[in-house]
Amino acid sequence: MSFKTLGQFIIEKQGDFPYAKGELSRLLRDIGIAAKIINYEVNKAGLADILGEHGVQNVQGEKQQKLDVYADEQFIQALSRGGECCYIASEEHEEGIDLTTQPYSKDAKYIVCIDPLDGSSNIDLNVSVGSIFSIYRRKEKEGQPVAIHEVLQYGHEQIAAGYVIYGSSTMLVYTTGKGVNGFTLDPSIGEFCLSHPDMKIPEEGKTYSINEGNYLRFPQYVKDYIKYCQMEDPISQRPYTSRYIGSMVADLHRTMIIGGIFLYPETQQYPQGKLRLLYECNPMAFIIEQAGGKALSGQERILDIQPTQLHQRSPIVIGSKKMVEKVEEFLMENEHVLY
Repeated sequence: MSFKTLGQFIIEKQGDFPYAKGELSRLLRDIGIAAKIINYEVNKAGLADILGEHGVQNVQGEKQQKLDVYADEQFIQALSRGGECCYIASEEHEEGIDLTTQPYSKDAKYIVCIDPLDGSSNIDLNVSVGSIFSIYRRKEKEGQPVAIHEVLQYGHEQIAAGYVIYGSSTMLVYTTGKGVNGFTLDPSIGEFCLSHPDMKIPEEGKTYSINEGNYLRFPQYVKDYIKYCQMEDPISQRPYTSRYIGSMVADLHRTMIIGGIFLYPETQQYPQGKLRLLYECNPMAFIIEQAGGKALSGQERILDIQPTQLHQRSPIVIGSKKMVEKVEEFLMENEHVLY
């Protein structure tokens, strides 16, 4: 059986973007190249000196892992050399990287936001990790430095988003607003091949994913929803199964395939949530919505939040449409109750 490669698929879909002349296709190709290099290092992590902490903290105040730094470097190199990206915003850097000063990127049209290695604290344990990316089209004239308001666009203005999961097999899943498609890396030829065309998330699932260790710190509507998930009800096939990996990419990839819900709500310690809007919430919300699911920060659609800073945080409830709507019901019942 022959499979369509990522490159072939992207070229076929160029007609979806009449304003593009192959630049977006080349940009997605560059992201795919970086993902393949990172995958190679992840797969030999136990045999090379790239496990453990790097020894410094990133802008989020989190301890960087060696693979965080490596993955970040690979994406920056691939995007810088490709010439189609004018600005890179990375979770690992306090400030964005403006590439318009480079001759071959000064007329580039695209802004890329990346979480180079989501769930990297799990890498020492051989647990699936991933990369998340988001692409916007710049709003000002090409050839000029990128203004911050061009980066702080609404999530619904994304022109593409995707993730790569490095696991028992490596998959790249992406959308350009025309549905979601998944590609599995074939190590024998070194190419991502179309394996999951037109992915759809089931409207309902039987799993919920949340760090229940923070239960006492959750708002009341989340506590009530967890109790609902645990309550026995043969009609709705409850109790649901609790599945929490601690890597957003891995948890949401499972949710995408079999249905379910992923919650990372606000807590007393993090009233604005903990996940980053630009690097995690927006791209994953775009993908899940394109697959038929739903993503909220609470009462607000994730993709309708106006970003005000590069490292803005947000709560998120995301997954199968009917399950997210059930959380909304509990939220409405407890809208005046905090904790």
